[in-house]
Amino acid sequence: MDRARPPDDITPHDFFTCWICEAVAVDAERRRRLGDTVATIIFDLGGDGGGVYSLRISEGLIVGTPGPLLPSNLRVRVDVETWRLLNRGALSAPEAFLRRRVRLEGDFLLGLKLHLILG
Repeated sequence: MDRARPPDDITPHDFFTCWICEAVAVDAERRRRLGDTVATIIFDLGGDGGGVYSLRISEGLIVGTPGPLLPSNLRVRVDVETWRLLNRGALSAPEAFLRRRVRLEGDFLLGLKLHLILG
C-alpha cells in the first residue's frame, strides 16, 4: 500500500505542524519502523514560503512545531522546491542528497531514517 502524500499546495507550516504528525499517527508501519527512536530534527526550508520547523520523535509518534527546538539531533537544510518534489515522490531522498539538494548536519544515521518519516 502506498503511503499518503500531502497535497501539492500544502504549506510547510501545515505540513510540519499537522499533516506529517497525523500521517504517522495513523500509519502503523511507519510507527513500527520508528520504533524506539527518540530525536529532534530541525528542517530549515529556504526560499519563498520556507521557514524553520522542528519534529520531535518519541514512542513512534511525531510532534511538529514552528521554529528550532534545541538541542537537536539533526538539521536538514533544503529549499522549498526540493521539499515539494520529495513530498510528491518526484525526487527520491537519496537522489536529492547525492545532488546536494538536501544537506544534513548532525546525526547522519538518523538522516538515513528520514524516508521512514517523510517517505
